[in-house]
Amino acid sequence: MHILLIHQAFAALNEPGGTRHHEFARYLAARGHRVTVIASPVSYLTGGLIPSPSPREEPLKDAGRTEGVRVIRAYTYRALHKSFIHRVFAFLSFMASSFWIGMGVKNVDVVWGTSPPIFQGFTAWLLARLKGVPYLFEIRDLWPEFAIAVGVLRNPVLIKLSLWLEGFLYRRADLVMVNSPGYVAHVMDRGARNVELVPNGADPEMFDPANGGLAFRSANDLGDKFVVLYAGAHGLSNDLGVALESARLLADIPRVQIVFIGDGKEKTALQKQAAGMDLTNVLFLPPIPKTEMAEALAGADACLAILKPLEAYKTTFPNKVFDYMAAGRPVALAIDGVIREVVKAAGCGIFAQPGNPSALAKAIRTLASDPGQSRKMGLAGRKYLEEHYNRVIIAEKLLDILNSMSL
Repeated sequence: MHILLIHQAFAALNEPGGTRHHEFARYLAARGHRVTVIASPVSYLTGGLIPSPSPREEPLKDAGRTEGVRVIRAYTYRALHKSFIHRVFAFLSFMASSFWIGMGVKNVDVVWGTSPPIFQGFTAWLLARLKGVPYLFEIRDLWPEFAIAVGVLRNPVLIKLSLWLEGFLYRRADLVMVNSPGYVAHVMDRGARNVELVPNGADPEMFDPANGGLAFRSANDLGDKFVVLYAGAHGLSNDLGVALESARLLADIPRVQIVFIGDGKEKTALQKQAAGMDLTNVLFLPPIPKTEMAEALAGADACLAILKPLEAYKTTFPNKVFDYMAAGRPVALAIDGVIREVVKAAGCGIFAQPGNPSALAKAIRTLASDPGQSRKMGLAGRKYLEEHYNRVIIAEKLLDILNSMSL
């Protein structure tokens, strides 16, 4: 089977960003299938150019082995971290260039589109119809609902057009795949006919809970600090200003250090905010590839997951939480909804009301006050992930779906 994936934000394991699709592609290739990915040369996380052995096309490699996954980089207007309009231009440029390149990919059995950005979903649909093959539409975030909820998308005309496009793609997909159980009702209410849940998860083999992360701690002068690590985007939705306020409230516990790893549109403002607050217990680090994330998480004593206190975000299944669990680290969770239920069932973290710095500071205090208990919570999360959210097992379900679509 030959699968064509249209994914502007695709990130390989040696790049910063979410690697769900690279991990899936490796699994599919290992099972004898061909995967062609049309991706952007601009990092969705950093806004910078992705280093590549070729300006346009490369095989993905791991430990020197070609994986049978072909990546083609399509032209993208480089302005992801500028204004909303500039971001739209970036999305539209990729939408057009990926379509042109996709037309040249031969002998395709399934076209797989993913959103956000939703515009590439239209490209994938059109390619599938012109090639006469099934169309799989994957929903990773509820766009435009999240953009409207956070106030990024305000223009009534753009909102109307975005909602129309969302419904159009749901209705015309041969199958809609979601990564969170919280998305199922939303997509069905808006016209999706066939819906499958292929949840986020993590590969436990990538992480070692017994690793103390000494190299990471030494490199960043963390000594014997109780490290609370946040890894991911520094954007408007991530509400990291609340984390900074929590850090201010934790200043009376000098051994607690909050470390932010990642990048995003709000990072510079957050660094200025931290400096203006004279915070000495926070550290900002650049984004790192997934290949280095295991060592970083090993160097943490607890991990942070946080989003703005919006009703829409109760539907999310953030991938970082599953990485934290795979690493055997307890979670300070400032996100309500379906992911809270996972953390509760696993017994692997403490919930803090989103948007409440005092509640988050209290959760971190509790974790720091009893490192032994925190360690037990982290290991409980690891066990729960192995049983319920192992990415290899999840990939098997994806393969079953793709096989059924290509019959």
